[in-house]
Amino acid sequence: MIRTNITLILVYFLGIIFIPALAQEVVIELGPDEIALNETFSVKVTISNDKIKSYNEFPDIAGFQKQGISQSSSMNVINGQVSSTNSIIQYYKPLRKGEVTLGPFAIKINGQDYSSSGKKITVVDARAPQRQSNVFDPFDDMFGRSREEPEFIEIEDEAFFASSVDKTEVYVGEGFNVSLAFYMSETNQAPFQFYEPGKQLDGILKKMKPSNAWEENFNITNIQPEKVTFNGKNWIKYKVYEATFFPFSEGEITLPPISWEMIKYKVAKNPSFFGSNRLEDFKTFYSSAKSIKVKPLPPHPLKNEVSVGTYQLRENITQFEANTGEGFTYNFGISGEGNINSISAPKTNQIHKLNTFDPNVRQQVNRGMGRISGIKEFNYYLTVNEPGEIKLADHFEWIYFDPVLSKYDTLRPKAIINVTGESKVNQAISNQRLGGIYDLIEVESNKLSYERYKYYFSIFINLLLAGSVILLAVLIMRKGNG
Repeated sequence: MIRTNITLILVYFLGIIFIPALAQEVVIELGPDEIALNETFSVKVTISNDKIKSYNEFPDIAGFQKQGISQSSSMNVINGQVSSTNSIIQYYKPLRKGEVTLGPFAIKINGQDYSSSGKKITVVDARAPQRQSNVFDPFDDMFGRSREEPEFIEIEDEAFFASSVDKTEVYVGEGFNVSLAFYMSETNQAPFQFYEPGKQLDGILKKMKPSNAWEENFNITNIQPEKVTFNGKNWIKYKVYEATFFPFSEGEITLPPISWEMIKYKVAKNPSFFGSNRLEDFKTFYSSAKSIKVKPLPPHPLKNEVSVGTYQLRENITQFEANTGEGFTYNFGISGEGNINSISAPKTNQIHKLNTFDPNVRQQVNRGMGRISGIKEFNYYLTVNEPGEIKLADHFEWIYFDPVLSKYDTLRPKAIINVTGESKVNQAISNQRLGGIYDLIEVESNKLSYERYKYYFSIFINLLLAGSVILLAVLIMRKGNG
């Protein structure tokens, strides 16, 4: 008898290793037609001779609340033939009495859709629980397993969810970084899994994003673990969102408390080799609110137009010698940390010595290390009309506000161009001016200016009317005499 049992065990475990390729079969089982308020309804999906590698959401049932998901597996050896089944079960708790219809639905298992026609479910009053008989398993006694349903318990966790900001006070136009992350200590024993992070973020950002600020999203597509240390303890950080905001106006920006739901598994109190040793459950974490004060920029004629950040000039020019009337290119690049998108072209001082044309613009924005940086380049085509030394600093300047130094600053070129040849200033002027009346268009007022002639015009009209009356009277008198 002992030898027979040993042989059976060997066949069983060898069968686990050498499972022949059998046809995959998926069955969807629905719970009973009638359940009580204190009972649960279930939708069970069983797959034969394969593992459940992926599945989508189970259907929602009106009048029921999803309770959790459990998984189980089993294996049979019959005449040396090994077969396996894997199941996943969604539990539902009824919320009220009555008749409910579970309509037709489909579930995607391992990338393939499987459908069910649904059914009608009747929910009745709560009733006393009845002990269900267990099906005898010949391996129970062999492995010392109990035939009772497993008991699941919740393990205390060392985890939290937090929103973080790198600054609590900024100037208008100055960026502040916001991140959302889930933290677990390295010693945490509770099993967690992310639950629909993309869908949760969509709802969170609709409430969290300030309406009066420009957003530069870091576009996190993969949630990666990162080891961090604070308060003398090691933590694993899972960042789910990061962005830098640049406020448009002064005041206060408030980030509300944020809720984040995680799948937290309950574990079997007495784990066994067979069946499921954990039960899917949910836990919601909450972050605290954050406030950022936005200060106005100091007084300046261009305070509403300048960019805010820490910037440097990166000019690029390869031609320092030119002839009058000939063109060359000059690149005015602004690099640094700030809202690169808001950088405007430098101010150009137009004089007859130098002609500029609208620049070609190129920009590059870098998002990383909790900051927004990059470069914006303005590529000009220039022509010089008079010989001599041309300092580009006399013709280009870019004013900005440095929030670190709390002052305005100006970027000016250092390049100097040596120009040779005959003066072509007059030619440049004639090409640019239309002359005569057109020169007055820009300086003359477009308002009607008849006020100074109003008095004389009124006298003239009155005299004309009086003369008309006298003439009419003379004509009438002559006609009467005749």
